[in-house]
Amino acid sequence: MVAPEIMSNTFIMLLFSVALIAGLILLVLSSDKFIEHSALVAEKMNVSPIIIGITLVALGTSAPEMVVSTIAALDQAPEIAVGNVLGSNIANIALVLGASLLFSAIPIAPGLSTKEAPLVLGITLLSGILIYDQFLGIWDGILLITAFIAILFILLRGSKDLSSELTEELPEDDGSPVGKSLFIAIIGLTVLIGSSKLLVWGAIGIATQLGVSELIIGLTIVAIGTSLPELAASISSVRKGHHDIAIGNILGSNIFNLATVLPLPALIAPGIIDHNVLTRDYPWTLGLTLALVIAIILFKKAKNTSIPRWVGLPLLASYALYLFILSISGPI
Repeated sequence: MVAPEIMSNTFIMLLFSVALIAGLILLVLSSDKFIEHSALVAEKMNVSPIIIGITLVALGTSAPEMVVSTIAALDQAPEIAVGNVLGSNIANIALVLGASLLFSAIPIAPGLSTKEAPLVLGITLLSGILIYDQFLGIWDGILLITAFIAILFILLRGSKDLSSELTEELPEDDGSPVGKSLFIAIIGLTVLIGSSKLLVWGAIGIATQLGVSELIIGLTIVAIGTSLPELAASISSVRKGHHDIAIGNILGSNIFNLATVLPLPALIAPGIIDHNVLTRDYPWTLGLTLALVIAIILFKKAKNTSIPRWVGLPLLASYALYLFILSISGPI
């Protein structure tokens, strides 16, 4: 006969797991609806297309990570927030790019090696400098937000037709009244916040039940979950031949994760960072980022100017190795 304690623990674990999975699904769906219809409301109220475009460029790739990290920090679980950022960046390069390369080689767009690649490496190095003292504080958050503003300026500066480029980011007007779009946007935001709360609650519960740190949960389950939109978008883009979108999504997401998401736990719940972040997780983030930048520069100089498909295999293998290292880390 099964002991009541075992049945109780199994039920609690199942409850936390369902909460986390449901939170992830609702997070992805509500994020898209909130961003799309918020942009439509702004468009119908004659807000400048450039302002809307900048907002979508800045927030569109990192909205799930941003809301989850905010909720986690407010719930006094900043390790989930930090793990979410680093884990997402690792997953974006090793898992998302690796899986995308299995479908097709990815051409390196003009300007990628001189603008986006140096920026993602620069913000990664800056983040490492700020967490070197194993403390993430308010001033660190302010510096990262300042870096975000500078990065946004650099990304948008030099565009031949900035207005046209940003207008392309706008969703198509479906002809519905502004009230309908506003209602959907509010519902989307409500579900987005609620699903993030549900996800964080489930993640904390699973960490407690399994006896592992919240950092590990943030680096794995939460990070992979919030990276699913990038994975789906990148694979879909590659299969349709839109290769610049695939690698642009990955680099853009990594830049904005560090520049806009990492400041949230710094500003909301400043405190000491787990030593494993500095000795294990950040080196993986930096190493993969450096490897990607070097690959972009080297293959850019080659005749084919593409990242070949075979690169996907070592990237996926590196992610499997990273997960294995996390699995043997044990309770922390």
